[in-house]
Amino acid sequence: MPSLQFELRQQSRIETRTIEIDQVVIAGWTGRDHRAVQRHIDELKAMGIPEPSATPLFYRVSADLVTQAPTIQVLGPASSGEIEPVLFAAEDGIWLTIGSDHTDRDVERAGVALAKQLCPKPVARHAWRWSEVHQHADSMLLKSWIGGGEDKQPYQQGALGEILPLNDLMQQMQVQLGFGLEPGTMLFCGTLSTEAGLRPSEHFSGLLLDPSAGRTITLDYGVDFLRIVS
Repeated sequence: MPSLQFELRQQSRIETRTIEIDQVVIAGWTGRDHRAVQRHIDELKAMGIPEPSATPLFYRVSADLVTQAPTIQVLGPASSGEIEPVLFAAEDGIWLTIGSDHTDRDVERAGVALAKQLCPKPVARHAWRWSEVHQHADSMLLKSWIGGGEDKQPYQQGALGEILPLNDLMQQMQVQLGFGLEPGTMLFCGTLSTEAGLRPSEHFSGLLLDPSAGRTITLDYGVDFLRIVS
């Protein structure tokens, strides 16, 4: 199971700590606008990707997929990242960070759960105590970019308020899976729509901005696309 190192911030104090993660859950179809979620489901159905059995839906994946490495390796050219809020539980409570549910888009046609299992899931190295920020979480902003340098392009942007309340997601995960956000559990909470469709890139970056405190959590990683041979 992965041991991740976080800089945990509560009030004005920052503590570096190693957190053991043994359960990882990916929440999908978590948009707060139900009509927009249905439009997205219909778009994916037209691409041959099966519709979910419930919305939101919680996918369990191997905890070994979570990484803080600067570069990930994926098979073939068809996977892409997506920025999202991530909650994880330590012995002293719940923390908020960001991550990327990097997913193989070709394999999604065969099964979303299978596609999510095939790629690493990068997460940031900073986190904020959830109990200190949850009341204004909807006003926080998520942004992501693909490419680097002169080729860097905006990819996603929106408020956390576009995603179902994260406290509600934790409760619904308990109902669907039979366990909650207990110590060692990490929950990817869903993402925002892209500005110009899903696109693979050799570089992905993103951030979570808390305007009320003027602080950010950032995520940045490279992607090594491995050639498919047969």
